[in-house]
Amino acid sequence: MQNTSKQYDAVVDECRSLFIKKMSDYGSAWRILRLPSLTDQIFIKAQRIRQLQENTERKVDEGEKSEFIGIINYSIMALIQLELGIVEQPDLNTDEAILLYDKHLKITKELMENKNHDYGEAWRDMRISSLTDLILQKLLRVKQIEDNKGKTIVSEGIDANYQDMINYAIFALIHHSELDS
Repeated sequence: MQNTSKQYDAVVDECRSLFIKKMSDYGSAWRILRLPSLTDQIFIKAQRIRQLQENTERKVDEGEKSEFIGIINYSIMALIQLELGIVEQPDLNTDEAILLYDKHLKITKELMENKNHDYGEAWRDMRISSLTDLILQKLLRVKQIEDNKGKTIVSEGIDANYQDMINYAIFALIHHSELDS
């Protein structure tokens, strides 16, 4: 588990660094996005990963890694939007956004650690393609919950699904790093 925590943090550091750089370039323009728009952005990234996994020919020179990072960062943006609500104009500076980013990643990592304990790190025996499929399944669930105006009868809410997508994407990136080494 200790190795998982270090690997998790290494992935998070890379995602966080990119988030900060994009905040410098664009500010918090993403704060105007409604949840379905963020969900669709994540869906596009997950679909592209699946296509990359199924097709040998590529026409854009970006691989799975950048798409998984996008899934993580867009999911964190969605969690922030759930907490703060949507605004008409960007309203967060980089420091404020990073505090919120770190807050939601801390909660999501704690969830991972609890599930990882109970499931015995089962994700280590999963294929990256299975993690991709689970992310797509979570996205379809989120879309259904959004279509139901956020109401569920017995299921987890949207936030839990975003957190699971973050963790699955981090697991996929850990697998990629192990394949590269």
